[in-house]
Amino acid sequence: MSQQPKVFASAADLEEKKVSFTQLSEHAWAYTAEGDPNTGIVIGDDAVMVIDTQATPVMAQDVIRRIREVTDKPIKYVTLSHYHAVRVLGASAYQPEHIIASQDTYDLIVERGEQDKASEIGRFPRLFRNVESVPPGLTWPTLTFTGKMTLWLGKLEVQLIQLGRGHTKGDTVVWLPQDKVLFSGDLVEFDATPYAGDAYFQDWPQTLDNIAALKPQALVPGRGPALQGAEQVAEGLAGTKAFVSELFESVKKGAAEGKELRAVYEETFKTLQPKYGQWVIFNHCMPFDVTRAYDEATQYPDPRIWTAERDRQMWDALEG
Repeated sequence: MSQQPKVFASAADLEEKKVSFTQLSEHAWAYTAEGDPNTGIVIGDDAVMVIDTQATPVMAQDVIRRIREVTDKPIKYVTLSHYHAVRVLGASAYQPEHIIASQDTYDLIVERGEQDKASEIGRFPRLFRNVESVPPGLTWPTLTFTGKMTLWLGKLEVQLIQLGRGHTKGDTVVWLPQDKVLFSGDLVEFDATPYAGDAYFQDWPQTLDNIAALKPQALVPGRGPALQGAEQVAEGLAGTKAFVSELFESVKKGAAEGKELRAVYEETFKTLQPKYGQWVIFNHCMPFDVTRAYDEATQYPDPRIWTAERDRQMWDALEG
């Protein structure tokens, strides 16, 4: 990293990942790829719901291929756990009847969807291969809700719930109460570093406790393998909570001592690296995470908009 300060850590991330398609219950499947963004699948009596779409329509084709190996029911719903481009730009491939998101997520797309798209595509070349297959414009939800919404796929109850802010202010989990399976989006990661550039650090731990209170028996995180059994689920929740809490503590302490962002970044990196450095995308996420934490600890209760330009300036300032 030190030789090429101008290049995001993710630019070196070129290795193809091995995909797993795992059945978690009668109705729930997880499409995971060694720390790349996950997609969740719910197969109801009469329809399929996809949770988070993959980054491009071409990449989404692989998800569709796997779904078609297990069911021929129509894919009626795409649910967005939040607004980030890597989660939403594959949506058109599914030709869903409805794209569902929280109203908070919709508002974020209005406010910063365009900038986020440009920023993310610049950060992660490998994740956006075939980006030319993304239709022009943004991915717009056709149904929004506030707090909670219940859908019935035949007799299968599917709850979409906002359990609190964390990764973004619009975070939505999908909960199957009959199966006790939860799809968390990026509120939970496993063996992968939480990206917190748009986060609410002070709220995130409580939101994780709210997930735990549902007592899921299986959980599909935003990145990393599907968690199966109460013990693994608890481990995933605890790991994410520890990372977010320890990072914010370290940054808050540095900010309170009046230290500049770069000094706080270097200190926090050194503090967290021994415990979390082996997690996927650690080097990539840390500058964004610490910048947001420093903002929240000082003068910006809400996340500032990331643009491709701001990404580069931040990276040069912290890694240059």
